[in-house]
Amino acid sequence: MKKLILATVVAAAATTAFAGGMSEPVMEAPVVASAMDQAAGSASTLLLPLALIAIVVLATN
Repeated sequence: MKKLILATVVAAAATTAFAGGMSEPVMEAPVVASAMDQAAGSASTLLLPLALIAIVVLATN
């Protein structure tokens, strides 16, 4: 009988020990893609080759 009471006490103590350990869930902000970054990136990639072609054309004349 003592073992049954001891087992009940240990089981009850183990469940209450973890009851207060729960932390609040952290909500992350949703990721939003920006269309302005994509448009600015493609324009800058075309600017450099066009400038290099213009320099080569001017140098050959």
